[in-house]
Amino acid sequence: MTFKTTPKSPTLRLNEQSRLRAAQGQTVYRMGFGESPFMPPIRVQQALQESAHRKDYAPVQGLVELRQEIASFHSHVDGYAIDAQQVYVGSGSKILLFNTLLAFESAVVLIPTPAWVSYAPQAELIGHHVHRIPTTFEGRWHITPAALEAILSQDEYADMSKILILNYPGNPDGLTYTATELEDIAHVLRKHQAWVISDEIYACLHHQGQHISIAQYYPERTVTTTGLSKWCGAGGWRLGVQILPKDAPVAFVDAILGIASETFSCAPTPIQVAACQAYVWDDVTDHHLQQQHHILSRVGNHIQQILSQNGIAVHPPEGGFYLLLDFSPLREKLAGRGIQTDTDLCLRLLETTGVALLPGTAFGISPSDLTARLAYVDFSGIAIQQAISQSKGAIPDQELFDVHCAHMSQGIHALVDWLT
Repeated sequence: MTFKTTPKSPTLRLNEQSRLRAAQGQTVYRMGFGESPFMPPIRVQQALQESAHRKDYAPVQGLVELRQEIASFHSHVDGYAIDAQQVYVGSGSKILLFNTLLAFESAVVLIPTPAWVSYAPQAELIGHHVHRIPTTFEGRWHITPAALEAILSQDEYADMSKILILNYPGNPDGLTYTATELEDIAHVLRKHQAWVISDEIYACLHHQGQHISIAQYYPERTVTTTGLSKWCGAGGWRLGVQILPKDAPVAFVDAILGIASETFSCAPTPIQVAACQAYVWDDVTDHHLQQQHHILSRVGNHIQQILSQNGIAVHPPEGGFYLLLDFSPLREKLAGRGIQTDTDLCLRLLETTGVALLPGTAFGISPSDLTARLAYVDFSGIAIQQAISQSKGAIPDQELFDVHCAHMSQGIHALVDWLT
């Protein structure tokens, strides 16, 4: 008797380890697990309370009224016209990603490295061929059209469906692609008739509110995934969204609906009803997002500056709430402490300082490259939003970092002190 070998998600495992350490009374600076520190808007919470009686199954594709709101919302955010018929709702974007890959019989899945921890395991579970595309710090962890062209041109992939998974603003790097970069990537994809699954779960957390979807440049074969977990602070609600091409092949649409009906059936109806309020674009939503942009940008850039000044290579964040730390400039110093890999580094940090980071190997980077992801969300978003509201404007840096982000600031200084 044999079973599939599928390790537990590194992010979920780290979160459980951090909880256990905290339960034992030990100090933990939880910067390894990325969960929004903000709450859903009050009206969205109230809508969920009022929809608790909805015990009926929803349509597999999702409630019509919700899909209409999502189409309008993302037409505004993503910069191109979306129709409700293109929208599919599921129980989290993770299952929607998996089901999209499952809709293809045989495919090569191109995954930029670093990339979110679940892309490769999902493709491998299905039986697809995974081809990682290496990137560099100097290249801002971005793939290039030339690298994409080189892979798509290989003869061994000639008879296979080709799927690129693109994620931006990115997890684990917090960086995004420019319009020119996306247009150039789209040109290569179109040449080879490849598909792209564009994971835009952090789109609404672009720090300047200027997200651009690759679907603007490659609408015919772009499948966009998103949801409520990051921008709305509702990860545990498990509400994911998938936007298919307007003229997607009928066989592909049928496969998506068929797989959904045989897996999650439908997203929870009370959550869908509440999400109708989340996806109303008005002054409340705009203000909610602008506050998050303001807070996350200040916190992320503040931490990036401190770490850069202490020898860690890290780019300023552009969206989401992650920094990808490159400790390789400190390789000799770390080797002197017996640290040779990113796992060694993260374990030593957790044991000696309580700082929890996720090693780069979880994202496909070589362990010897000495990278780690930092999630700068170990603070109460509610407290900061209340302070901003009471001050009727921005709160000063000293209050933001020394009061509202005091615990996380202590963790950053513990990390720096340990290094120096």
